[in-house]
Amino acid sequence: MAHKDQHQTIPHRGWLKREMDTFRARLAHADALPQLAILGCISGFLTALTAIAFRLSFELPLEYLLPGDSESFEQLPVEARFLLPVLGALIIGLIMHRIKPEHHSVGVGHVLERMQHHQAQLPAANGLLQFVGGAIALLTGNSVGREGPAVHLGAVSSSLLGQQLKLPNNSLRTLTACGVAAAIAASFNTPLAGVIFAMEAILMEYTITGFIPVILSAVTGGVMSRIVFGNEPAFAIPLIELGSLWELPFLVLCGLVVGLAASAMLLLYRHTRAFKERPVLLRMLFAGLLCGTIAIVLPQIQGVGYDTVEQAMLGELGLVLLAAIVVAKILVSTVSVGLGMPGGMIGPSFVIGACIGGCLGIIGGYFSPEQASSSGFYAILCMGAMMGAVLNAPLAALIAVLELTYNPNILLPSMLVIVIASMTSRMLTKQLGIFSVGRDLTGYYSPVFQMLSRSGVTSLMKQNFAHHSRYLPQQMAAPLLENKPTWIVIEDAGEPKYILRSADLALYLQEQLLELADDDIIDLREIPGDRWQLFPIHARATLQEALLTMQQNNGQAVFVSQPAAPLMSEVAGIITKQDIDNYYQ
Repeated sequence: MAHKDQHQTIPHRGWLKREMDTFRARLAHADALPQLAILGCISGFLTALTAIAFRLSFELPLEYLLPGDSESFEQLPVEARFLLPVLGALIIGLIMHRIKPEHHSVGVGHVLERMQHHQAQLPAANGLLQFVGGAIALLTGNSVGREGPAVHLGAVSSSLLGQQLKLPNNSLRTLTACGVAAAIAASFNTPLAGVIFAMEAILMEYTITGFIPVILSAVTGGVMSRIVFGNEPAFAIPLIELGSLWELPFLVLCGLVVGLAASAMLLLYRHTRAFKERPVLLRMLFAGLLCGTIAIVLPQIQGVGYDTVEQAMLGELGLVLLAAIVVAKILVSTVSVGLGMPGGMIGPSFVIGACIGGCLGIIGGYFSPEQASSSGFYAILCMGAMMGAVLNAPLAALIAVLELTYNPNILLPSMLVIVIASMTSRMLTKQLGIFSVGRDLTGYYSPVFQMLSRSGVTSLMKQNFAHHSRYLPQQMAAPLLENKPTWIVIEDAGEPKYILRSADLALYLQEQLLELADDDIIDLREIPGDRWQLFPIHARATLQEALLTMQQNNGQAVFVSQPAAPLMSEVAGIITKQDIDNYYQ
């Protein structure tokens, strides 16, 4: 009976394999919308579980250990405020010292780098360090954010899903963006901002086949987060609005100030990353000592800092304290993340922006108390502007401000401040946001790169080919051309080496008809015609990878290699450079 049951499962396994092969083949096309929509929902679910687990990993212990809530580092004794960040940094340094340097790279910049150079295949080891290291950093009060780690964890969760299912690499890009959107949605309760951030900062393109799965992922992630954390937004924001149009010139000044602050962060981050080759233990220890020393006087810089954001919006902090927090937060957060601490810069940019806005609101109220809006109004505007300038995501920042306030009247002033800040930062630093600093993203912003990365090689490959060894008996030539193949794959010791147009072989046979005897041997490497060397590429590769393979080898054609048996592969199709040129022209 057991033997019979075993045989009954074989057809079922065969059916499942065929369905998965069909599913993968469809995903290689740029318009595989139904398949990507299904994956988007699954990605959102997995990302939400990961992001929720990460957030609870430090929030629950902090609620138990701190005197007030999970952000009440201000109520700790002075010695605890100093020792906690140092201890956390030391633990992180010891962990990173024991693992390979290639696994130290974390955060949104790491995600972009893997999408550019590794087809969105994110390694699990880096994600594990991000989870453990980020949780330790936030648990011990280091001045880093939680959203950057959440974005990385969402991206790696979705990428690993695609890798386990052996999906084509073009779909891994969309899956990674789905994870990013769900992570932002789960962190801030802002699903639309998550979608825009994923499209603007990760995919860097807007297409229907990209939008729909990313939206579904963000919705799934947002719903999961609301089940666990409730329906409240990330911040308690007071009712705010523009007091008078006479404030518009002052808003331009706000944008300039935020742009200067963002430039300072980017330049400091660039210089700090120059020390990335120094011993990791020393780097982490320095970051912990810097945070602990400043936290003795300014404990507001510790942890996520969203309690400070709310106080700035409600006007509960004085001008001097707000200015001190801005300077200290820029210094500590930027140096910590720049030295490699596995935390994020999205949260710190919110804190810095809110405190800058609080300062400017107090100053504006001092000079024009009748017409000036509340300090909370300027805090939310500058918070969004800082996010847009630092992350190079102005549209995502604008949508985040709208979702956090539920106030459409905030759009006009927000657009002005965010644009001015982003332009100022871009002009002063020549950087496309903090994620691009110190990373080789050359070509990632190219429209051709984006277009070719959307499709897999199996969607374009030509399967109308015949294959034979270099030496072809004359009597075998006609049968070889019987099915009218486009290409002849010339093999050497069973390996595909060159391709020859079948039309060239047919022309040669016609010209040599009277001279060739039945027992003559035709050398396919020597007859006249177009003949190109072949280079292998995996069936899961994108068209961008195929083009890059040709460019690196100065070649004109690749063959798509598909596993046929363990340790064996076969030619599944042929792609030439002309095929790719015709695709995007």
